[in-house]
Amino acid sequence: MTEKIPTAANRLASLDAFRGFIMFLMASAGFGIGGVAAKLPESIWATIAPQVDHVPWVGCVLWDLIQPAFMFMVGVAAAYSTANRLKKGDSLALVLWHAAVRSVALVLLGVLLASNSREDKQTVWLFTNVLAQIGIGYFFVVLLSWTNAKVQAAAIAAILVGYWLFFAVWTPSTLPTGADTSWIKSTEYLSGFFAHWNPHTNAAADFDVWFLNLFPRSSPYVLTRGGYQTLNFVPSLATMLMGLMTGEMLRREGRPEVKLCTLLIAGAICLLVGWLAGLTVCPLVKRIWTPSWTLFSGGWVLLMLAAFYAVIDVGGWKAWSVPFTVIGMNSIFVYLGFQLSSGWIRDTAARHLGQELYTGDYATMAQRTTVLVVLWLLATWLYRQRVFLRL
Repeated sequence: MTEKIPTAANRLASLDAFRGFIMFLMASAGFGIGGVAAKLPESIWATIAPQVDHVPWVGCVLWDLIQPAFMFMVGVAAAYSTANRLKKGDSLALVLWHAAVRSVALVLLGVLLASNSREDKQTVWLFTNVLAQIGIGYFFVVLLSWTNAKVQAAAIAAILVGYWLFFAVWTPSTLPTGADTSWIKSTEYLSGFFAHWNPHTNAAADFDVWFLNLFPRSSPYVLTRGGYQTLNFVPSLATMLMGLMTGEMLRREGRPEVKLCTLLIAGAICLLVGWLAGLTVCPLVKRIWTPSWTLFSGGWVLLMLAAFYAVIDVGGWKAWSVPFTVIGMNSIFVYLGFQLSSGWIRDTAARHLGQELYTGDYATMAQRTTVLVVLWLLATWLYRQRVFLRL
């Protein structure tokens, strides 16, 4: 639905700007830097390119932090949303009902996008994209928003330890016959105890072979290219709970400088603990959202948010962030617009602006920049009209 609403009086400007920055990165599709780097391997673009593409399995670059940041901000928003509903007098039952409806809507949108990107002639029941992952966990985030920080921290610990045990005690399966493993080098497979977290043979992969084949399919489910799994929502729920705790801290009364220090210290601790866990307990793998990855990526997100908070809400420098804010205030619109219409925008632009604009070494960069500009202009118009897409 769309609604004309004012910005909440207690909304921190840095939160909308940071969410907009994350969506800006997503909608840019890396500005096609990877395509330019492939044609100009000696250019500066070849140095930047690794940061705008996911690592094959173990590790982290900027591009891997987009989804954790987006999910983290869902938790932050849930803290504000629940508080505002309580202030209006809504009951627990009403808040949870709204959360349940939103969860279902997000999951169905996720399935729609998964189906739209494939050639199957029927619904493709996959739950690995960001909307479906948020939808599955969102109800539990709202439910836990009614508890205190100790309970929320205990829930995060229980999720991470329990999910680690699930993988650690599971006997890895064999790689499915004919599996497409062209996206990962043989040298990147893990050995020893860490082999419990290899692609397509881990506990979550085996779960999907059972679970996803319960749905009608054109052919039996075997694997998801890239190793993404449905159960990623479990540890990513911990990411959203980290955001929930952060949102609760930010919305409370207190000196901004103290809150900034809290963000910096929490970010540094999560980053350090996640890094050490990635060396000793389980590998840092975004594609299956390992517990070490949850903490490591959460640490980076906290530090990035701290930078926005320091500059915008503590320092008072807001004007520069308006281009990001207009995206952040309509993040669902931008996300859906990118997923559903980016191809149409590229084709239409080429038709009316001339094919020659989208040829040569910088063709992909021109195409993806065009898509981003169009989506930003639409988001800006909606922002000026005070119209925001909400679920």
